[in-house]
Amino acid sequence: MKKEECFRIEQDSLGMVNIPIDAYWGVHTQRAIDNFPVGSNIVSLKLIKAIVLTKKAAAIANIELKYLNNKIGPAMLRAFDEILAGEFDDQFPLDALQGGAGTSTNMNVNEVVANRALEILGHNKGEYIIVSPIDHVNMHQSTNDVYPTALKVASILCFKELSGSVAGLQGVFEKKEKEFTDIVKVARTQMQEAVPITMGQEFSTFAECLSRDRWRIFKCEERLRSVNIGGTAVGTGLCAPRKYIFLVIEKLRELTGLGLARAENLMGETANADSFVEVSGILKAHACNLIKISNDLRLLSALKEIKLPKKQAGSSIMPSKVNPVILESVIQVGLKAVANDSIITSVAQRGALQINEFLPLLADALLGSLMILKNANKMLSDHVKDIEADRGQCSYYLERSKAIITAFVPEIGYERCEKYIKEFEGTQGDNLRRFLIDKLGKDLVENVLSSQYLMALGHKEKGLKDNG
Repeated sequence: MKKEECFRIEQDSLGMVNIPIDAYWGVHTQRAIDNFPVGSNIVSLKLIKAIVLTKKAAAIANIELKYLNNKIGPAMLRAFDEILAGEFDDQFPLDALQGGAGTSTNMNVNEVVANRALEILGHNKGEYIIVSPIDHVNMHQSTNDVYPTALKVASILCFKELSGSVAGLQGVFEKKEKEFTDIVKVARTQMQEAVPITMGQEFSTFAECLSRDRWRIFKCEERLRSVNIGGTAVGTGLCAPRKYIFLVIEKLRELTGLGLARAENLMGETANADSFVEVSGILKAHACNLIKISNDLRLLSALKEIKLPKKQAGSSIMPSKVNPVILESVIQVGLKAVANDSIITSVAQRGALQINEFLPLLADALLGSLMILKNANKMLSDHVKDIEADRGQCSYYLERSKAIITAFVPEIGYERCEKYIKEFEGTQGDNLRRFLIDKLGKDLVENVLSSQYLMALGHKEKGLKDNG
């Protein structure tokens, strides 16, 4: 085949463009491919399929209202379903960082649907007089109502996935909390030894912050459920029939199974991106928790109080060295999500008047954070479930830490505790627990340093009846 035969020619108001003969995209997509060779980061398929769902809802509404006939409408619906099934994933090649407020991505979907519908009807790609990307697939729509609506749909679905992965990680930490409930160790504050605690209590703090994250993530759907589909270019509904505007949201709700609602002020929803900033803040909070948890586990591993699963050789020069690579990866994910929050904030600030031109960057950052955080939670879950405690090392630190004397204050008073510490320092001994047994007796020391005593909320006051 000659080189020129590998292409078909399509034309727009700017002129003619060669399109790869097998491509389902058209002239608008090809111009975007040529215009935005930014990098290798293409538009998220999550967003693409959310756009397809949004356009399918529009098509169903237009069929029901008799704006699409009984040939073109069903062909488009079949094309939508094939794309949703993943049969055309390679037909969406655009770089995520594109100009035009997402118009290129919107047209990419329009053209793929139109050309596939043409095939279904027995026509050649590019015969847009039969099925038009704009007049039929984009009927009663604008990039400015389709793209933000689809981004919210994609985000809600991704938040649901993230919630499941956070719940999984929380469950793993809760199991470790029970597994380590009887291991008494030294707490640390300001990176110095502090009062005695149990390792179970320590791991419970990880589960608790993840529990808060799950609740915050659950509330994100409420923040994103108000959409602007039907508002067309700037939220006034210009060029869309009134019946369609009310019907399309119902169809989208049915297709997605989500509690979506048409915004009360469509212009406000079209112009502003503050809801994305709000939910991004939730992701930032979760990212901070993942960073804190991973740093703590690294420290516990460095102290040899826990044993991390060995995942890979850690050095090209030091034999047998193994590094906490999973934790390091999770920390980097967290840092990336925090950086993405800054991007989302900046994009929301830069919207001008009736739309936000920079939503493609916001979409890339938000959906990117949702994806990597979900994966990081799964990675960390798989890692944490195989963590082992080194009971001997925990006991070693505990018995030698002067900080454990604090636990005896309710039993013998502050002054006696201070006296015993000075005596212990004078002996130059290295085992405070054994010293205290000699001074106070084994029963008292074993009771005060028991997991049951340490896990009780406060102590029973002497001479008072216990009301617990």
